Amino acid sequence: MKKKRRPLSDDKLEKMLKIRGYRIARRTVAKYREQLGIPVARLRKKL
Repeated sequence: MKKKRRPLSDDKLEKMLKIRGYRIARRTVAKYREQLGIPVARLRKKL
């Protein structure tokens, strides 16, 4: 049986990108996630 992973939130993704030199807002991360059809972190945990 697979273990449930802990998906990254939009906020954590934004902070990781900032560390790597990408200046992007959390809401921009959320916008692209929605456009790609990727659910929010709490719903991804259940998949």
